[in-house]
Amino acid sequence: MSSLWIKNGRVIDPASKRDGTGDVFAIDGRFVDSLSAADKKRAKVIDAKGLVVAPGLVDIHVHFREPGQTHKENILTGSRAAAAGGFTTVVCMPNTSPVIDNAGTLQLVNAAAAKAAVRVYPTACITVGMQGKQLAPHGTLKTNGAVALTDDGLCIQSNELMRRAVEYAKMFDLCVLDHCQDDSLTEKAVMNEGAVSTRLGLKGWPHAAEDIIVARNIILSHYSGAHVHMQHISSAYSVELLRRAKKDGVRVTAEATPHHIALTDEALATYDTHFKMNPPLRTEADRQAIIAGLKDGTLDCIGTDHAPHSPDEKDREFDYAPNGIIGLETALAVTLDVLVGEARFKLPYVIDLMTRRAANVLKLPAGTLAEGANADVCLFDPTEQWIYDATKGQSKSRNSPWHGKKLTGRAKTTIVGGNVVFDDGAIV
Repeated sequence: MSSLWIKNGRVIDPASKRDGTGDVFAIDGRFVDSLSAADKKRAKVIDAKGLVVAPGLVDIHVHFREPGQTHKENILTGSRAAAAGGFTTVVCMPNTSPVIDNAGTLQLVNAAAAKAAVRVYPTACITVGMQGKQLAPHGTLKTNGAVALTDDGLCIQSNELMRRAVEYAKMFDLCVLDHCQDDSLTEKAVMNEGAVSTRLGLKGWPHAAEDIIVARNIILSHYSGAHVHMQHISSAYSVELLRRAKKDGVRVTAEATPHHIALTDEALATYDTHFKMNPPLRTEADRQAIIAGLKDGTLDCIGTDHAPHSPDEKDREFDYAPNGIIGLETALAVTLDVLVGEARFKLPYVIDLMTRRAANVLKLPAGTLAEGANADVCLFDPTEQWIYDATKGQSKSRNSPWHGKKLTGRAKTTIVGGNVVFDDGAIV
């Protein structure tokens, strides 16, 4: 039997209501309460003095681009970027080439995921070809490993089809993840609609386009009892709609990204495409509303929306550059900076947003250090200051707004199933 002994760290496990200096033990890839004398003698010992020992971070919204777009990222490189950021469980989106709308493509992704550095769970499409016209075979997709359904990057515009989708998904106990965007309000839009877009002469994306679909999904969830999860919420009014829905007991959840809690549309003043994303960066009022939504539980978790693009794709005129940024290796630091440093959240609560609560959205076996759970651990230094260099990261892509910026808080060691997969800046 293999055994692991992590000692002297500040152990924070919100799922077990644990916060204090102590030890963490594991045998054969699962946590145990203690080790025998014999197990301690042969254990791999990690001295975590000065570090936080937390459950491995969980991200339910990443793009690993495999199959078909592997010049940007693949499951192996994406999983290594996750490990470097302290993540041990990630959920990848199906907007690949071809899209993941059938058992064959899903099995291909599962085979690649089996060789990944961290635990990678696939989602599958709501509709065939992500075209928003015909439902994909949800039952077959679940049987072949899909943990949720989404047409991420595209939003189903037909309310009737979305109604049938959530009702069908409910039959298989699958959550529907939705990118909330009314296309009729956002044609050719490239940034938030407001004073900054007017000043820059760029076509604006009004927050109403998000709010309308969030409201639609709340109504359909209330009507059907299905679980609908709203991805990357960016609008203050959407936060308020979700707050009211949760008070009414509607079965909806939602996530916020590190970039939407850290940045606003003012960052686009130089037309830097590394700040171009969908949904777009919005106003300071929206940013503060998202932080408030995380604080009171309206928003359930942090999701990076890690979206790799090659340099030649991003290095184009602003209107034509693709949306999205990478985020797995910077998410912990950015989130700590905003939520703990600026907004004064308690550290255990922020860890909860990035572990237990994220895992609970999709009922994933992750996010805790409790006895019997998978021995997935993130050891991080919450005070270390460092300069992020995207060119030296684990991702294939470099499209990050934090390249060259000083960050505080850094993952030091990442452990999956009791095995160290990342340590001291390198993949093991």
